[in-house]
Amino acid sequence: MSNIPKDTKQIEEAVWEIPTSFKQGMNVPARIYATKKLLETMDPGVFDQVTNVACLPGIQKAALCMPDGHWGYGFPIGGVAAMDAETGVISPGGIGFDINCGMRLVTTNLTIKDVQPKLKELVNTFFQTVPSGVGCKGFVKINNQQFNNVMEEGVKWCVENNYGWQKDLERIESNGRIDWADSSKVSQKARQRGIDQLGTLGSGNHYLEIQHVKPENIIDKDIARKFGIFPDQIVIMFHCGSRGFGHQVATDYLKIFENVMQREKIKILDKELSCAPFSSKEGQDYYKAMACAANMAFANRQVILHRIREGFEKIFKTKAEDMEMHCVYDVAHNLARLQEFKIDGKKKKLVVHRKGATLCQGPGNSEVSKLYRDIGSPVIIGGSMETGSYLLVGTEKADNETFSSTAHGSGRTMSRHQAKKEFRGDQLQKEMEQRGIYVKSGSMSGLAEEAGSAYKEINDVIDALAKAGISKPVTKLIPIGNVK
Repeated sequence: MSNIPKDTKQIEEAVWEIPTSFKQGMNVPARIYATKKLLETMDPGVFDQVTNVACLPGIQKAALCMPDGHWGYGFPIGGVAAMDAETGVISPGGIGFDINCGMRLVTTNLTIKDVQPKLKELVNTFFQTVPSGVGCKGFVKINNQQFNNVMEEGVKWCVENNYGWQKDLERIESNGRIDWADSSKVSQKARQRGIDQLGTLGSGNHYLEIQHVKPENIIDKDIARKFGIFPDQIVIMFHCGSRGFGHQVATDYLKIFENVMQREKIKILDKELSCAPFSSKEGQDYYKAMACAANMAFANRQVILHRIREGFEKIFKTKAEDMEMHCVYDVAHNLARLQEFKIDGKKKKLVVHRKGATLCQGPGNSEVSKLYRDIGSPVIIGGSMETGSYLLVGTEKADNETFSSTAHGSGRTMSRHQAKKEFRGDQLQKEMEQRGIYVKSGSMSGLAEEAGSAYKEINDVIDALAKAGISKPVTKLIPIGNVK
């Protein structure tokens, strides 16, 4: 039986709207970007949460949910909300605990024939050099002042300390540095949790994957070429964020915001939507601390890229530059940022919350790196470790309709607990290897949680985005090696 609220109206082929009459207190409607097939399988928590978000002070146009949407903390994962910068709020539940969890895609000039004989050696190397699992520590040792620099400078610090190339900067959202970061707004506890985690994957759905560009999976050959993608190529994709550091920043400010809501008499339908006026001192403090966690996450992914280049150099006895190991893009999917959009024909400054949703900007958008401004920003959407991922490109429709936002992954259909009951990690590992995917994980129960069947079908999510016109698929990428 479908969980779709009975008042839901179909606006376009892959756009649905729940009106403000659905729930008392809704300031704007809720819009869900999905095909009917995906909408019917969404859990009831999505509809409850996205309509709760529509009640938040200062929200503009509509509360949005992407086709990978599923129940989350406060906001649904896949949730997008834009608040008026003067009258609206900022909410950690609309960003996520893993601040600037994001994706990075790296090209090589190697083909499947070059890499297949050395695949196990590559995966085993990265399993050693890019630590994964709860509480893992990285190889970069820094002091408190250096960590301040990481928090405030992001990837710039990495490049200056020989963990990257100068040209990497133009291939990262915001050039790998969010400039309103202020390390004085970060607690001592958060610092302690983050200082030794640079260059680590962490746990959960984070991964490092070696992928194959099958010729038949290139959808737009011209744009693929501009992104450095060619048939039978090997690329590397990885997914991680700010680790325990971002988690602590969010936890700290959720507590602070409880008092702010009492003072400001802000009413919310779910305590997980704890928030503060964006213009308040506390709201601004969180915005600056969030930026510190975002910069740490950019730096974390940069150090991982450095380790990947080192690993390929060691195994192929060739310089990374000669293997053309370029970053295609690095894009966040757990972030809030102040951006300008037209509301009722007038430009307005809005605080756009993206929680499990990717920044997605069309051709000509001035915020897009000059490298890609004529075609739009690259969008990296990870699927499950069994099914594959996608590279897409932003569209003008996303700029106009979804506050430059799109999906971030395939989205869970099964809880981690349920997945562990349904699957065995060791068995899954063997089955995947038989299908040509070599996977290494420090935790077999963690591997079971990430079974492909615990996720929506990635092709369905991409189909919904294409039908909605908010992202244009460029190529599918098939996993052949994976570190979890």
